Amino acid sequence: MEINKYIDHTLLKATATKEQIVKLCAEAKEYNFYAVCVNGSYVDLAKQELQDSDVKVAAVIGFPLGAMTTEAKVFEAKNCIEKGASEIDMVINIGKLLDGEYDYVENEIRLIKKAIGNNVLKVIFENCYLPEEQIKTVSQLAVNAGADFVKTSTGFGTGGATFEDVQLMKNVVKDKAQIKAAGGVRDTATAQKYIEMGVTRLGTSSGVSLVTTGVSDKNQY
Repeated sequence: MEINKYIDHTLLKATATKEQIVKLCAEAKEYNFYAVCVNGSYVDLAKQELQDSDVKVAAVIGFPLGAMTTEAKVFEAKNCIEKGASEIDMVINIGKLLDGEYDYVENEIRLIKKAIGNNVLKVIFENCYLPEEQIKTVSQLAVNAGADFVKTSTGFGTGGATFEDVQLMKNVVKDKAQIKAAGGVRDTATAQKYIEMGVTRLGTSSGVSLVTTGVSDKNQY
């Protein structure tokens, strides 16, 4: 199993520097990861660093809280595509979901997908804040809105991906959307189990250690 082609090599910390993003991109090229995942201000740098490779650029939108306006998220998504991203990882409005404002949540996802056209949209739920029923509900909302992926977590909440949550998501989306597990994917056994469950992308800052030693520093995303 080639784990490297499942990995979105990720650096989203507030303290991320230009030098660290350049290193992230160099590692992504060296290990042939699927994509790098960065904050919007580093999309153009990542695109430049990866120009002679097959590694994609993914940008996070509304990150990490998801609580800004839909208009702001749509602008951010378009802006990142213009700067060279081909994948968008957006955070839903978690509070609106918890309030039962399902039309709002679905419409926001739909508008962002419309804004980025054929580019890939991954929808981050932040499952650690959601009861089971709402994980199921938002999985269906994302499918309804045309999302390409549903994604477990930002890695900045109170918890990351779990096998149980991924199974809940899979039961709803079936083959209508792909699944990305993110947050806490730090060892090869965990990564392989997610892949066996049907996950097609892994968001992790531990990519290098996953493909070299199989374990990593527990303090990483």
